[in-house]
Amino acid sequence: MAKPDYYEVLEVSREVSTVELKKAYRKKALELHPDRNPDNPEAEEKFKLCAEAYAVLSDPQKRQTYDRFGHAGLGGAGAPGFGDIGDVFSQFQDIFGDLFGGAGGFGFGGFGRRRRDPNAPSRGADIRTDVSLSLREAAFGTTKDIDLSHPSPCGACEGTGAKDGELQSCQTCGGRGQVARAQGAFVLTTTCPTCRGRGSEATEACGECSGAGQVETERVVKIHVPGGVDTGQSLRLSGRGQEGARGGPPGDLYVTVHVESDEDFERRGFDLVHRLAVTYPQAALGAKVEVPALEEEGDAVQTLKVPAGTQNGETLLIRGAGVPRLNRRGRGDLICVVEVEVPKKLTREQKRLLKELEGTFD
Repeated sequence: MAKPDYYEVLEVSREVSTVELKKAYRKKALELHPDRNPDNPEAEEKFKLCAEAYAVLSDPQKRQTYDRFGHAGLGGAGAPGFGDIGDVFSQFQDIFGDLFGGAGGFGFGGFGRRRRDPNAPSRGADIRTDVSLSLREAAFGTTKDIDLSHPSPCGACEGTGAKDGELQSCQTCGGRGQVARAQGAFVLTTTCPTCRGRGSEATEACGECSGAGQVETERVVKIHVPGGVDTGQSLRLSGRGQEGARGGPPGDLYVTVHVESDEDFERRGFDLVHRLAVTYPQAALGAKVEVPALEEEGDAVQTLKVPAGTQNGETLLIRGAGVPRLNRRGRGDLICVVEVEVPKKLTREQKRLLKELEGTFD
């Protein structure tokens, strides 16, 4: 199913300002907040979708990409793709703090954030990496193997950090997962540093991970890069991130694209710029010259007619010879910038002929 338009999700126009965008999101978040819609999965999904829309439209670079190319331009990775309500709360604490009044905004009064079971299955972390592509790979798409190295839940202890999975109540927080400390007239509650909010700790540390609950993992992931991507765009591979703990779902893999420079072309969006060197006679008399063509094989050429009297710095256009448009029909254009070459060394005969020619212009 295609994703709905982010502007329609937040009920704003495409010209909405940053201030008005934030107000609209606050309004929708209050309306769809799970505590106001208990046991309503549809409201929860809309709540997460609103957060996803705001995450994109509040980021100037992502918004510009979305405005030009829609969801396809984001490569599926422009928005966080929130796994649960807790992910939304943690990312937009400043907004929810203003809405519900205090220290992250939730956990107080009727709009209190529901505390998740710390020992329940949890989603794996997202992984971010980079991939370098040649101009032709980025233009026509390619398949790449990416080497990843990252922590994963220890299989021996299922991520608990405890030998044989044996746990005991945390001695620091008494099993609450939080510790409180006085600061002036206030009492601040923070996550327990010993058990990291789980409320339990290992009776005996796991021998495989030394109690960390994680081990380093190395793996190779094959990714398909669609044609038309450009530097700075990201690809999202759902479920290819870090494994979830205690049977939870895996996170996502985000791959940021970097397109290498090319000796024949300079890329400008979907257009290409080529520096076309021509001789003085070719520029003056006109000529047909060969120009490199951006094709998958890499050594193709095309013929371009240089009109008589072409001046240095003029541009000649070959339509449809640029970069294929991302998930769209057609291609950009090839812009050839003429550079008239002046020879640095001349033979005696060449000098004689040029002097004769010079005399004809008097």
